[in-house]
Amino acid sequence: MKTKTGRYSGYIRPFSYMIDLIIINVLAFYLSQSYDQEFFYHVFISLIWFIIAANLGFYEVYRYTRVISIVNCTLKQGLLFSLFCLVFDLFYVEYSNSEKIFSLISFTILVILLIKLFIYYFLRKYRVLFGGNFRSVVLLGNNKRINPLRLFFIENPDYGYQLVKVFHLESNKKAKIEECLAFVLENKINEIYCSIADLSNSQITDIIDFADNNLKTLKFIPDEKQILSRNFKFEYYDYIPVISLRNILLDENLNKGIKRVFDIVFSILIIVGVLSWLTPILALLIKRESKGPLFFIQRRNGLNYHEFDCYKFRSMELNAIADLNQVSKNDVRITKIGKFMRKTSIDELPQFINVLFGEMSVVGPRPHMVSHTEMYALKIDKFMVRHFIKPGITGLAQTKGYRGEVETDNDIINRVKYDIYYMENWSILLDLKIIFNTIFNTLKGDKKAY
Repeated sequence: MKTKTGRYSGYIRPFSYMIDLIIINVLAFYLSQSYDQEFFYHVFISLIWFIIAANLGFYEVYRYTRVISIVNCTLKQGLLFSLFCLVFDLFYVEYSNSEKIFSLISFTILVILLIKLFIYYFLRKYRVLFGGNFRSVVLLGNNKRINPLRLFFIENPDYGYQLVKVFHLESNKKAKIEECLAFVLENKINEIYCSIADLSNSQITDIIDFADNNLKTLKFIPDEKQILSRNFKFEYYDYIPVISLRNILLDENLNKGIKRVFDIVFSILIIVGVLSWLTPILALLIKRESKGPLFFIQRRNGLNYHEFDCYKFRSMELNAIADLNQVSKNDVRITKIGKFMRKTSIDELPQFINVLFGEMSVVGPRPHMVSHTEMYALKIDKFMVRHFIKPGITGLAQTKGYRGEVETDNDIINRVKYDIYYMENWSILLDLKIIFNTIFNTLKGDKKAY
């Protein structure tokens, strides 16, 4: 039987959130009997739970996370949650029953912990029995340095790592590295683990470039004497230290969930509040000036390089080169109403439909047409890194002046630089700042909006 491989946490974690939310609200039902505003208490207790969880990383359980870490984090979560509930009780109830509250909360935390451990062990058994949820990996380095991790992968199949091949660097390093990278591409390997002490700076750079340009996860096994950059993500597989090169915050499902909820709410507000009445008006103006459809639909590359249909209000006359040539200043293809829409970025509003469908985000790297993505991937180093997260309607690079037409290589190089910075430093506050700056720049008038 052919099993599906890959990461299932995108399904498991939302399920965990939902189960915990139900348990927390059952608790709130029993506790809220003493309060006048029961609905408010349900909202309060749910928000407090998830705010504490976000700060403690309560839902950040990975295949290599140790059980003791799960238990430790749950105890911290339970303690802080109990304190907030007790404080609320002291302020809102004349005769507080702290013993009852503490007993109910303790029972709730125990139930949540048991469910959490059940999911954790179930996944481990599932990997062993059915061979699913695996990540294929290769090892590259001196046998002495990579052997502990090799043994770990072999002896712990329940962690979900399938060691496909080991490349030893005792001799002829250059040929071995080239053989390894070719093997990774040919066999669609998910992750590369390298012993950093066995590689020169130039070799490390080459492997990093390869991983970035081919969307491969790259991790380093450090030497005990090496000093690590604070930008690296330090993880433990059992007791074996491993470095992740890029700490992409939106890989964490809690952050991904927060951003998705924000995207859905924001896109619905725009679709209902703006597009509902603006679309018929623009339909009349666009079709009155030129023949053709209301929407311009173009294939673009999104998350993990997958193609999707990107929607825009049509701002040009119908032409055969729309999918090949970028719009330039004073482009004769642009209609009169199209010039206004592009200047005010109104033509981009239908992309909120893409956001609602989950193909785009409100904020993220701007997606390029397929032909340009292929061109820049070959020409611009690290261009493919942008596809580790969803593309956006606006982005940090656009607020820094790198929007619209790419006139020089410097434009796209700086766009990539800001996109990578955004990926590694994401926060919901940064998203709000980018949205505010986008609106401000649009009202002020952007010289590259044409």
